[in-house]
Amino acid sequence: MQFLQRKAGEKMENDIMHKIGNTPLIKLKKISKTGIYAKLEYLNPSGSLKDRIADFMIHEAKKRGELKPGMEIIEATSGNTGISLAMLSTALGYKFTAIMPENVTKERMQMITAYGGKVILTPAKKE
Repeated sequence: MQFLQRKAGEKMENDIMHKIGNTPLIKLKKISKTGIYAKLEYLNPSGSLKDRIADFMIHEAKKRGELKPGMEIIEATSGNTGISLAMLSTALGYKFTAIMPENVTKERMQMITAYGGKVILTPAKKE
Protein backbone atom coordinates (compact mmCIF):
# COMPACT_ATOMS: atom_id res chain seq x y z
CA MET A 1 0.00 0.00 0.00
CA GLN A 2 1.34 3.43 -0.95
CA PHE A 3 0.90 6.50 1.21
CA LEU A 4 1.06 10.08 0.04
CA GLN A 5 4.00 11.88 1.54
CA ARG A 6 4.25 15.61 1.94
CA LYS A 7 7.40 17.58 2.67
CA ALA A 8 7.41 19.56 5.91
CA GLY A 9 5.67 22.89 5.39
CA GLU A 10 4.25 21.92 2.00
CA LYS A 11 0.74 23.30 1.57
CA MET A 12 -2.24 21.09 0.92
CA GLU A 13 -3.99 23.66 -1.28
CA ASN A 14 -2.89 22.09 -4.57
CA ASP A 15 -4.39 18.77 -3.51
CA ILE A 16 -7.77 20.39 -2.86
CA MET A 17 -7.68 22.55 -5.99
CA HIS A 18 -6.87 19.52 -8.13
CA LYS A 19 -9.90 17.64 -6.79
CA ILE A 20 -12.43 20.35 -7.66
CA GLY A 21 -14.34 19.39 -10.80
CA ASN A 22 -12.18 16.31 -11.26
CA THR A 23 -15.21 14.12 -10.65
CA PRO A 24 -16.33 10.99 -12.52
CA LEU A 25 -18.62 11.10 -15.53
CA ILE A 26 -20.89 8.07 -15.78
CA LYS A 27 -23.24 6.84 -18.49
CA LEU A 28 -26.83 6.34 -17.33
CA LYS A 29 -27.52 3.14 -19.25
CA LYS A 30 -30.88 2.30 -17.69
CA ILE A 31 -32.40 5.72 -18.38
CA SER A 32 -31.68 6.03 -22.08
CA LYS A 33 -29.97 4.13 -24.87
CA THR A 34 -28.97 7.38 -26.59
CA GLY A 35 -26.21 8.29 -24.18
CA ILE A 36 -27.12 10.37 -21.18
CA TYR A 37 -24.22 11.08 -18.84
CA ALA A 38 -24.07 12.36 -15.28
CA LYS A 39 -21.17 14.22 -13.66
CA LEU A 40 -20.83 13.17 -10.01
CA GLU A 41 -20.30 16.64 -8.55
CA TYR A 42 -21.11 15.43 -5.04
CA LEU A 43 -17.60 13.96 -5.07
CA ASN A 44 -16.04 17.44 -4.97
CA PRO A 45 -14.08 18.09 -1.73
CA SER A 46 -16.98 19.76 0.13
CA GLY A 47 -19.59 17.49 -1.43
CA SER A 48 -21.09 20.17 -3.68
CA LEU A 49 -20.82 21.49 -7.20
CA LYS A 50 -20.52 24.91 -5.53
CA ASP A 51 -16.81 24.12 -5.10
CA ARG A 52 -16.42 25.05 -8.77
CA ILE A 53 -18.09 28.43 -8.25
CA ALA A 54 -16.07 29.19 -5.12
CA ASP A 55 -12.82 28.19 -6.85
CA PHE A 56 -13.62 30.44 -9.82
CA MET A 57 -14.59 33.42 -7.65
CA ILE A 58 -11.40 33.21 -5.57
CA HIS A 59 -9.17 32.57 -8.59
CA GLU A 60 -10.62 35.52 -10.53
CA ALA A 61 -10.40 37.89 -7.55
CA LYS A 62 -6.74 36.93 -7.05
CA LYS A 63 -6.00 37.29 -10.77
CA ARG A 64 -7.52 40.81 -10.87
CA GLY A 65 -5.61 41.81 -7.74
CA GLU A 66 -8.82 42.30 -5.74
CA LEU A 67 -7.96 39.51 -3.28
CA LYS A 68 -4.56 39.73 -1.63
CA PRO A 69 -2.82 37.72 1.10
CA GLY A 70 -4.20 38.48 4.54
CA MET A 71 -7.58 39.68 3.27
CA GLU A 72 -10.90 38.26 4.44
CA ILE A 73 -13.59 36.82 2.18
CA ILE A 74 -17.15 37.71 3.21
CA GLU A 75 -20.17 36.14 1.52
CA ALA A 76 -23.92 36.42 2.04
CA THR A 77 -25.08 32.82 1.72
CA SER A 78 -27.65 30.33 2.86
CA GLY A 79 -25.56 27.24 2.34
CA ASN A 80 -23.38 25.39 -0.13
CA THR A 81 -21.53 28.34 -1.68
CA GLY A 82 -20.56 29.50 1.80
CA ILE A 83 -19.41 26.02 2.77
CA SER A 84 -17.24 25.79 -0.36
CA LEU A 85 -15.82 29.28 0.20
CA ALA A 86 -15.01 28.43 3.82
CA MET A 87 -13.14 25.30 2.74
CA LEU A 88 -11.14 27.03 0.01
CA SER A 89 -10.47 30.17 2.04
CA THR A 90 -8.91 28.13 4.81
CA ALA A 91 -6.89 26.04 2.34
CA LEU A 92 -5.55 29.21 0.71
CA GLY A 93 -4.85 31.08 3.95
CA TYR A 94 -7.73 33.57 3.92
CA LYS A 95 -10.19 34.30 6.71
CA PHE A 96 -13.82 33.65 5.81
CA THR A 97 -17.09 35.03 7.18
CA ALA A 98 -20.53 33.88 6.07
CA ILE A 99 -23.51 36.19 6.56
CA MET A 100 -26.50 33.86 6.94
CA PRO A 101 -30.20 34.13 7.83
CA GLU A 102 -31.02 33.02 11.36
CA ASN A 103 -33.23 30.21 10.04
CA VAL A 104 -30.36 28.44 8.25
CA THR A 105 -29.82 24.86 9.35
CA LYS A 106 -27.47 24.14 12.21
CA GLU A 107 -25.59 21.67 10.00
CA ARG A 108 -24.72 24.35 7.44
CA MET A 109 -23.37 26.63 10.16
CA GLN A 110 -21.39 23.73 11.63
CA MET A 111 -19.85 22.91 8.24
CA ILE A 112 -18.66 26.50 7.78
CA THR A 113 -17.16 26.68 11.26
CA ALA A 114 -15.61 23.22 10.85
CA TYR A 115 -13.76 24.57 7.81
CA GLY A 116 -12.51 27.50 9.89
CA GLY A 117 -15.09 30.08 8.85
CA LYS A 118 -17.08 32.46 10.99
CA VAL A 119 -20.88 32.82 10.82
CA ILE A 120 -22.85 36.02 11.42
CA LEU A 121 -26.63 35.55 11.58
CA THR A 122 -29.13 38.09 10.28
CA PRO A 123 -32.90 38.24 10.83
CA ALA A 124 -34.78 35.82 8.57
CA LYS A 125 -37.39 37.12 6.15
CA LYS A 126 -40.88 37.01 7.67
CA GLU A 127 -43.31 34.97 5.57
